[in-house]
Amino acid sequence: MSGGGRGPGPGSGTGRLAGRAALVTGAARGLGRACALAFAREGADLLLLDVAGDLPGVPYPLGSASQLAHTAEVCRESGAAVLTRRADVRDLAALESAAEAAEERFGRIDVLVNNAGIAAPSGRPAHEITEAEWQLMIDVDLGGAWRAIRAVGGRMAARGSGSIVNVASTAGLVGYRHFAAYVAAKHGLVGLTKAVALDYAPRRVRVNAVCPGSVRDDEAMEGRMLAEIARSLEVPDGEHRAAFVRDQPMNALVEPDEVANAVLWLASDESRQVTGSVVTVDGGFTAR
Repeated sequence: MSGGGRGPGPGSGTGRLAGRAALVTGAARGLGRACALAFAREGADLLLLDVAGDLPGVPYPLGSASQLAHTAEVCRESGAAVLTRRADVRDLAALESAAEAAEERFGRIDVLVNNAGIAAPSGRPAHEITEAEWQLMIDVDLGGAWRAIRAVGGRMAARGSGSIVNVASTAGLVGYRHFAAYVAAKHGLVGLTKAVALDYAPRRVRVNAVCPGSVRDDEAMEGRMLAEIARSLEVPDGEHRAAFVRDQPMNALVEPDEVANAVLWLASDESRQVTGSVVTVDGGFTAR
C-alpha cells in the first residue's frame, strides 16, 4: 500500500465530495479509473483497490499494478490524497484490512464503489460452463461486492451515513445468449442492491446500482471490457464497435465518463433520497 500515515482528514478542497473518502474496487483501469478520476475532481480522497494481476481461469489480462499506480497518480494531480492496495475481492480478510487502512488514513469511509468484475469465461451455452467457471464468475462479480459491503457497510451504519454504488450491467436486467454466469451474477447484484438498501435505510446508508450498457474501450482509461465481450462472442477484431452500435437506440456507445457521472451523482448529496434504485446508462438499450 502506498501513501501511509494519518493525514489531516479526507476530501481537501471543494466539490460535491469534498470532505469525504471513497473506496473504489477494480480501480486500475476502465470504469474504475473513470470513477476514481471523477471523485478526485469533486474533492474526495481515495482508497483504490485492485487485484492488480491476472486470475487463473480468466482468459484475458486483468488490471496491472502499474495501471493501478497510474490511476493513483492522475487522481493525485487533481488534489486527492490516495492510497492504493492490491486485493482480490474474493478475499474477505483483504477487504477488511483495506477498510481499516482507509479509516486509519482518512478517519472514515463515506462511499464504496463496487466496480471490480470479470466478463469471462463466457461465450458458451449454459450446459458447457464448468462448475469452476460458474463459481469464479459468481464469486468475483457477486460475492466480491457482498464482501466489500460486509467490510464497509457496518462502519457506515454505525456512523449513520454513507453511499454504496454497485456497478452492475444491462446484463443485470435482461438476458444475453451464451453469458449465463455473467447474467446470473449481475442479476444477483441488482437483487443484492435492493435488499441491502432496505437493511441500511434506517441508518441513512444508501445503496444503489448503476447498469451500464456497451461502454467504449477508452484508451485513456485503458478499458478492454467491450473487446473481451466481443471476443467471447467471436466477433472479428475491428468489427465489434460497429456491431455493438447497431444495437444501441441512440446509435452510440456509452462513454466511461457518462457512467462515472451517474456513480458520482449517487455518491453525492444530490441523490440523498435515492436508495434501492437501479440507474441505467445504456442509450435506451433496455427500454425496448
